[in-house]
Amino acid sequence: MRPRIAITEGDPAGIGPEIARRAAADPRVLDVCEPVLYGAAAGDRFEPGKLSAEAGRAAYQAIVDAIADAVRGDVAAIATAPINKEALRLAGLPWNGHTDLLAHLTGASRVAMMFYSDELRVVLATIHVPLADVPRLLTQSLMEQTIDLTAVELPRFNKVLPRIAVAGLNPHAGEHGLFGAHEEELFVAPAVAQARDQGIDAMGPLVPDAVFTPAQRQKYDAIITLYHDQGHIPFKMLAFDTGVNITLGLPIIRTSVDHGTAFDIAWQGKADPTSLFSAIRVAADLARHRHHHSRSQMDARNGSGRVNHKLKIAT
Repeated sequence: MRPRIAITEGDPAGIGPEIARRAAADPRVLDVCEPVLYGAAAGDRFEPGKLSAEAGRAAYQAIVDAIADAVRGDVAAIATAPINKEALRLAGLPWNGHTDLLAHLTGASRVAMMFYSDELRVVLATIHVPLADVPRLLTQSLMEQTIDLTAVELPRFNKVLPRIAVAGLNPHAGEHGLFGAHEEELFVAPAVAQARDQGIDAMGPLVPDAVFTPAQRQKYDAIITLYHDQGHIPFKMLAFDTGVNITLGLPIIRTSVDHGTAFDIAWQGKADPTSLFSAIRVAADLARHRHHHSRSQMDARNGSGRVNHKLKIAT
């Protein structure tokens, strides 16, 4: 039986509606799932490529509706087209992107962004924050939670005993404080040691540039990086068209494209839907295999052992 997969159209002024509707009608998608589109209300009109509060609010409402249906079990998973963070702010919404919004709506206590492809899986410890703020935000607790969440979630992707690499922050992983302010020694190394004490096969802090070389990355099932571009740049070099963004730690399945709204080509027939096709395929695969996951794995993923069925809808 094909799972029902919600596809949110993202910002209606971007390429999201175009690629979502193409995906929903594509035989390759219809072979693996029953797609359900969530977008702007019928009759609403948006100028392609124009940033607006109305578009931000419409994108937000589509996500809210899809989450509500996923929590109720009306759809088995969600695949999201891109939203525009500036449009969300113009609409008076405080979230920096899908990840923190989805955590808010589902009541998830800890989440992480993972970029997924056949070649590489990258998990981010911090996401959409200025680079100057990253050292301040890094803590041993954050690193422990990120490593643990990665270890709990990877069995969903057929990585039963995952091998996890943890990158350092500074050039050469700091070289014992020669570069940087001892972030690796203060936060990364103790978190890796704690994870290993708990039976997690984690290694680090590793030299950031070297860990992504073919010989090194093939040793690990996932690489945890400490800031957005540290992980996103090498991932996009390997899987720009096929990469999938997956939110770890949610009580529902959510995948997404690994690109933005592309206002410059919106509704011109130029947008490549390949990444959304990949996101839908992964969502359908996860939905079909979800019944194989043990109750203990789901409890660990949800933190408290309970799924929060009450959505906190912002006004």
